[in-house]
Amino acid sequence: MNKAIFLRFLRRHLRLLSSQEAYALWAASYPAQAHNAFMQLEQTTMEHLMPDLTGRSVLDLACGTGRYGSLAQTKGAASIIGLDNSLPMLQAGTLPQAALATFTALPIASHAVDVILCGLAVGHLPRLEPIFSEIGRVLKPGGQALISDLHPFQALTGAQRTFTAQGKSFAVEHYPHLYADYQRSATNAGLLIEALLEPEMPQKRGLPVVLVLRLKKL
Repeated sequence: MNKAIFLRFLRRHLRLLSSQEAYALWAASYPAQAHNAFMQLEQTTMEHLMPDLTGRSVLDLACGTGRYGSLAQTKGAASIIGLDNSLPMLQAGTLPQAALATFTALPIASHAVDVILCGLAVGHLPRLEPIFSEIGRVLKPGGQALISDLHPFQALTGAQRTFTAQGKSFAVEHYPHLYADYQRSATNAGLLIEALLEPEMPQKRGLPVVLVLRLKKL
């Protein structure tokens, strides 16, 4: 069995965890920066589409240990808050203002945020509509949201997000969302998709590995 076939076999037979179970295990070793080639590509693409954050209020949604909130600080954001549904990730994080919350019930007033940054998280939920509804609610008119996720083509061909903790490897639950799903959910939430990128890994051309969208509140 060659290495590529073995890795595909291994990934298909990893124990699958819910996102909360996964991040509870992963938190102790999850750094607040892009820590592999996939995440580095994702972050580079996010920064390519990132609006000017100078003097703006930023929500790091599904912040984890605070990777994008910390980046927003370096880019001059006036205020930054992180929200995540994993208490262990928040406790391991770096953001001074962070709170426990779910995607579908954000503890933020309507029309209160200039920019939302959300990296590699929306695929943990089976439906986009509730997420986008809350994003549309809390954004100010003209506000923007920058969202990334594992590209649906990857998920549909069997790729998984995996991690190692306590000497074992695991896969994290993931639901592929097609562009049509994003378009419908955005429209229903009063959002316009104004930019989209689908990068491939430079050393392995083929299917795109990340989907990054920038949306604007109408």
